Amino acid sequence: MLYFSRWKTIAIWAVVLLGVLFSIPNMLTQSQLDSLPGWLPKRPMTLGLDLQGGSHILLAIDRQDLIDERLQATRDDIRTLLRDAKIGYTGLTGTGKTVQVRISDANELEAAKKALAALTQPVSAGIFGGGTLAELSLEEPEPGVMRFTLTEDGIDYRVSNAVTQSIEVVGRRVNELGTNEPIIQRAGADRILVQVPGLQDPQRLKDILGKTAKLTFQMVDQTMSVEQALQGRPPAGSTVMYSQDDPPVPYLIENRVIVSGENLVDAQATFDQRTSEAVVSFRFDAKGAARFGQATQQGVGRLFAIILDNQVISAPQIREPILGGTGQISGSFTAQSANDLAVLLRAGALPADLTIVEERTVGPSLGADSIAAGKFASIIAGILVVSFMLVAYGTLGIIANIALAANVALIIATLSILGATLTMPGIAGIVLTVGMAVDSNVIIYERVREERQLGRSLVQSLDSGFARALATIVDANFTTFIAAIILFYLGSGPVRGFAVTLAIGIVTTVFTAFTLTRWLVAIWLRRMKPKELPKGLVRLVPDNTRFPFMAWRRYAFTLSALASLAAMTLFFSVEMNYGIDFRGGTSIEVQAKQGTADSGDVRSRLSELNLGDVQVQQFGSDQNLLIRVEGQKAGDNAEQSVVEKVRGELANDYDFRRVESVGPTVSSELAWYGTLGVLTSMLAMLIYIWFRFEWQFGLGAIIATVHDVTMMVGLYVITGIEFNLTSIAAILTIVGYSINDTVVVYDRVRENLRKYKKMPIEQLLDLSMNQTLSRTVLTGVTTLLALISLYLFGGEVIQSFTLSMIFGILVGTYSSIFVAGPLLILFRLRPETFEADEKDKPAVPTNVQPTKS
Repeated sequence: MLYFSRWKTIAIWAVVLLGVLFSIPNMLTQSQLDSLPGWLPKRPMTLGLDLQGGSHILLAIDRQDLIDERLQATRDDIRTLLRDAKIGYTGLTGTGKTVQVRISDANELEAAKKALAALTQPVSAGIFGGGTLAELSLEEPEPGVMRFTLTEDGIDYRVSNAVTQSIEVVGRRVNELGTNEPIIQRAGADRILVQVPGLQDPQRLKDILGKTAKLTFQMVDQTMSVEQALQGRPPAGSTVMYSQDDPPVPYLIENRVIVSGENLVDAQATFDQRTSEAVVSFRFDAKGAARFGQATQQGVGRLFAIILDNQVISAPQIREPILGGTGQISGSFTAQSANDLAVLLRAGALPADLTIVEERTVGPSLGADSIAAGKFASIIAGILVVSFMLVAYGTLGIIANIALAANVALIIATLSILGATLTMPGIAGIVLTVGMAVDSNVIIYERVREERQLGRSLVQSLDSGFARALATIVDANFTTFIAAIILFYLGSGPVRGFAVTLAIGIVTTVFTAFTLTRWLVAIWLRRMKPKELPKGLVRLVPDNTRFPFMAWRRYAFTLSALASLAAMTLFFSVEMNYGIDFRGGTSIEVQAKQGTADSGDVRSRLSELNLGDVQVQQFGSDQNLLIRVEGQKAGDNAEQSVVEKVRGELANDYDFRRVESVGPTVSSELAWYGTLGVLTSMLAMLIYIWFRFEWQFGLGAIIATVHDVTMMVGLYVITGIEFNLTSIAAILTIVGYSINDTVVVYDRVRENLRKYKKMPIEQLLDLSMNQTLSRTVLTGVTTLLALISLYLFGGEVIQSFTLSMIFGILVGTYSSIFVAGPLLILFRLRPETFEADEKDKPAVPTNVQPTKS
């Protein structure tokens, strides 16, 4: 395994060189990138919103709004078609998803069916599954009664079309704001994801997205005063609407629409030359201009209303016919509100109402702080891990560090090439990979030491060490890779960024361990011609340890059982500190503009806003406060009103650094997907380990992992650390790490079962645990060094995330020895399970003492 042909050497270093070239742009400024030659890569990683600031908004189509509109349209169509066919009818009503009409003359029923046949004709589904579908179904519940029902396929078709149209409209609106590289895409069947990096005014974005912008021109009904209409009943064909003024002014409006926003071809914010007020000038297309001109000709002296989303903007009097197809809208606008209205009108109306069901906004100052903290923590972690490898392995540590540097470069290069987004949890994923990447080298080096102790030559030891470590490293890393993939598909936002960096890190780790590290070792052997393995300055675990782990298994089982029982009892009796991801609500981080933040003052000011339970606490420095507001019971829109009220109360004294708002719909989904992610990952790992080993190993690994998850849940309950989406990421990572640790031990157990068929299982497990103890300790230490530096220097945003992972690493290391191992005894694992080559079976090692049970 230590021979490399020339083409292999070229291929390895070509990959490394490409990794370095594609990672360099991330260390240069924009001006330096512009000065680079055209053939060099210039694309840096895309920074997530939590690092560069910006807004993440999830919009949902109002399905019921579409159903109501479709129901109204169906009623209007039935009325028009029957009148055109001169067929009498009564009882035209619509409720729920059905419209019902009774034909007055039973002899005209067939004629009515023929007149209304177009309503039930199949329509082309287009991209919605292809083929055709019927939007309405017809049935006759009794003679003479026709009942039309909206089909589920038809509703889904309308929703899908509405999402497609809305994406186009939202895209035009966001682009009008002059934002940099916004992301607007479909998210599921009825949602739209909008991500706008570097946005300075998130409230304006929400205002722009939150309006349907259905503009209509309608006549004011002057046959009755609006006061009479309010006291009695409005005339047929008219509705009372209110203005945008404060207090709102009522108007009696005719339902007939003269012209709609669909006929607009342009709208611009400008100023009235007579009054200098901000106004919006507009221009109709030919059809709109003709209809508008005809209406104003016939209605000279009457009032006509300009209506936006069922609110009257203005209701001027028609003094003369307007035949040019142009006009202007006035209505107490500011320059910005006039410009925003022009943006909305140019972009077009949304086909249905959009509700903000999730918002995550990070201010640019917090993003800059997160980048600085992430860089510093990563540098400290790198220095600690590199220094530790030098101390532990000497020359081989230098080789491992070179491979580690190449590994990090390849991760950054892959993220840059794929255009993946780097988030703060993503930085944590890179730092964790730095710690775990050393594991592959540790497994190899410890194997080489064992082979050398058996009397093999240095070259044979190195060759055999790499060969024997391959299967262990692949199995161990593949289980963590499973957790990363599941986390990516079931996670969202920054959690997905963590999953991406973790998955890429696993792939690059395996590559560098079995190509670059092996090549460097081969060159070292050829050039230096060493006689012995280099030794480090410190040996954390002595050679040939003989700890009787299995003798302590009963105590360990008792301790684990009691701790698990206590954790579960606390979980069901003490409410966990769930974050807004799972219970809904609003979380806001603010920073005082001057002096220190006064939590008592903020708490008292917010308590007067009738927002329910409000928690205010110091967060990080004495300038920062974290405000949590409980979920509102009035639906998703109520969460947005909370943000507006808090911003209105505190904006003069505090900068809003981070805003997260999650409605009840999304929070329930996130809780479900989080639970599903943990369960699915464990099931996938069980299947993989069962396939690669035996059922006893698979079941033992899963029970040990369940133990680790239980302990982490107990940590969250006892400490009161907020349990949110990043907590799920931490648990899934620990699931992967724990399985990784367990697989390394189990792989050695399986190997020894094939070697020592007559050795008692307790003694064989002790032998396996001691043989892998050095690797377990060294990997744990390097990973903990990386995580502790992240905890101390990575900033408040991910402090709880890294603390839970530190605890999980300790628990996972414990369970791989004292839970996963003894379970094999409980499951009555026997050497006969595995086929062994009797000719090559060595004798029982004399340095292993039988375990006392």
